[in-house]
Amino acid sequence: MATSMGFNTFDAFEDANDAKAGNQADKVHVRVQQRNGRKCITTVAGLADDLDIKRICKAFKKNFSCNGALQKDEETGGDVIQLSGDQRTNVMEFLVEQ
Repeated sequence: MATSMGFNTFDAFEDANDAKAGNQADKVHVRVQQRNGRKCITTVAGLADDLDIKRICKAFKKNFSCNGALQKDEETGGDVIQLSGDQRTNVMEFLVEQ
């Protein structure tokens, strides 16, 4: 029916499958979870498996002067770094530099 009216079809997600664009596995998720009051936790998930995540957590703790821990993610089975405080900008700058 759309072709009989002269409409052009347009796929907005046509370039989503390009080889140049990063796929879902290449993305690192940095989230902030609110605890109670002003307290929050920054979680970093999706780091590559070939990286030494324990060493990265130690570098985060030393550079940002905060506490941190490694947790196992039940859904993906990967490691998640938890840092105390809102460390989103610090984590982003650190990962871009390194």
